[in-house]
Amino acid sequence: MEKFIVKGEVQLSGNVRISGAKNATLPIMAATLLCSGISVIHDVPYLRDIQAMQDILILLGAKIRMQGHTMLIDTSNVSKVEIPEHLMREMRASVFLMGPLLGRFRKVRLSYPGGCAIGPRPINLHIKALEKIGAIVDESFGFIDAEAKELTGGEINFDFPSVGATENAMMAAALARGTTIIRNAAREPEIVDLQAILNKMGAKINGAGTDTIRVDGVARLVPAEHTVMSDRIEAGTFLTAGVMTRGDIVVENVVPEYLFSVTDKLQDIGAKIITGKDYIRIKAGELRGVDIKTLPYPGFPTDLQAPMLSLVTIAKGTSIITETIFENRFKHVDELTRMGAKIKVEGRTAIIRGVAKLTGAIVAAPDLRAGSALVLAALAAEGTSEIEQVYHIERGYESIDKKLQALGANIVKV
Repeated sequence: MEKFIVKGEVQLSGNVRISGAKNATLPIMAATLLCSGISVIHDVPYLRDIQAMQDILILLGAKIRMQGHTMLIDTSNVSKVEIPEHLMREMRASVFLMGPLLGRFRKVRLSYPGGCAIGPRPINLHIKALEKIGAIVDESFGFIDAEAKELTGGEINFDFPSVGATENAMMAAALARGTTIIRNAAREPEIVDLQAILNKMGAKINGAGTDTIRVDGVARLVPAEHTVMSDRIEAGTFLTAGVMTRGDIVVENVVPEYLFSVTDKLQDIGAKIITGKDYIRIKAGELRGVDIKTLPYPGFPTDLQAPMLSLVTIAKGTSIITETIFENRFKHVDELTRMGAKIKVEGRTAIIRGVAKLTGAIVAAPDLRAGSALVLAALAAEGTSEIEQVYHIERGYESIDKKLQALGANIVKV
């Protein structure tokens, strides 16, 4: 298995361009199934999760061609509505295919999705949403079968603002008869991006980015061309890396307003930030502890909790991080402890006492975001670290080793 070898205590400096967002690309790829023809998606990142979704679309009958970071998806010959179990288990985002397949073919069969083991992420919200607009869903023997003679507009009220369920409901409702209102919808920027391409395809959707989304169903959709938004989680990770290594870096191709909850906390920790139209420059200052609670957007993102926890291990004083979204998202704590961090976990809260420095160690990435946190810790640590199971990290970060090398980091993949 491949691993990263990192020699720490190197200050990062320079500019880094942020890739297209994984969490926007995956539902957009799924959305192309809503119509027949060739859709063109620009700024698609090279990631394991993107490849997994590509494999699923091909098995359903799509033809996919890559030209650099541009993906051309031809859905003209898609006819299958059953997603192979082994691919469902590989990636949780495959659940995004429920809405498009149900919308276009009125039928879909899939097994329960996999992905990172960061706690229960039940798909009951997806199922209830689809039932509200006319789907009949049967769950048995580990499979989910959904059918609908006709999809009709309805009222969907989420108990929790689930990103995936909101996106699935939007895609299915786009081809339903009548109007669908989605209340307590997730407000993440990736949902705004999905609305943008769906409307280019001929859908009539408004309200993305607020807690109420209105979808006026249309009879058919057509292929579209779209550029994926930049990855705010990758951007936040690099900003944190700049502070953790006491460096001075500029992250480019970002929407600063999407990162306010992150940059505010980094300023509280002691970073100096300069914001432009599509870039953020960050310089490290004297690091001090902070309190953080993860929340749905626009709150602090759960996907950046692990990198931020790494950062506060070397901040003066005590920090308290509370994870409210996923219950098993402190798997990196044991690995950070091996590097000298002082962390105590009580339920969904981690209490961190800052240390002067971390020390290199052999650690393993337990999941995607925890893996990125270990990379950051290794960059700041004294000595050499080895990070195993880097395939987790490569699910969500494109060429993270090469981007860090360009900023001066001493990191290699072997």
